[in-house]
Amino acid sequence: MNIKLEDLKPYLSEQLIQEKIKEVAEKINNDFGNEHIYVICVLKGAVMFATSLVKHLKMPLQMEFVRLSSYGNSTSSSGKVNSVDISLPNLNGENVLIVEDIIDTGLTAKFLTDFINSNFKTKSTKFCSLLDKRCCRKVDIEPDYYCIEVDNKFLVGFGLDCEGYYRNIPYIGYVEM
Repeated sequence: MNIKLEDLKPYLSEQLIQEKIKEVAEKINNDFGNEHIYVICVLKGAVMFATSLVKHLKMPLQMEFVRLSSYGNSTSSSGKVNSVDISLPNLNGENVLIVEDIIDTGLTAKFLTDFINSNFKTKSTKFCSLLDKRCCRKVDIEPDYYCIEVDNKFLVGFGLDCEGYYRNIPYIGYVEM
């Protein structure tokens, strides 16, 4: 799919995204207080969201990064999660907050949550997503925190990409399919 910037239709403004991130951060702050957490950012899509989110978190935290993929160069999930790099420190006894850009089919969220829960005895494992596309769920999983529920559109910007492009756009747009 070869799209041009002018093909993007505005969907979520930079201002709205930042407001919703602050709201979710406040909920996380209330839930964890001053307890240490590991923030696990799912690359590459969630990097913009994760860096914006942690700026508003008040507890001591450490960040880790994993690379998973279920899209490749397609506009829809392949149905198979590819773990490119999933090396993590010892998370036993730790609070873990998985941060993802979008939860749609739920396959990536379930894969990573199951991986962490089967390899570590965490104090807690929570899942936070910038976007929640419930209409596309294929597995029974819900985020503990999310900023915005979205429609079934192909979204790009603020970390979400099309063939590796447009992650740097500060808002989220969509392409008519």
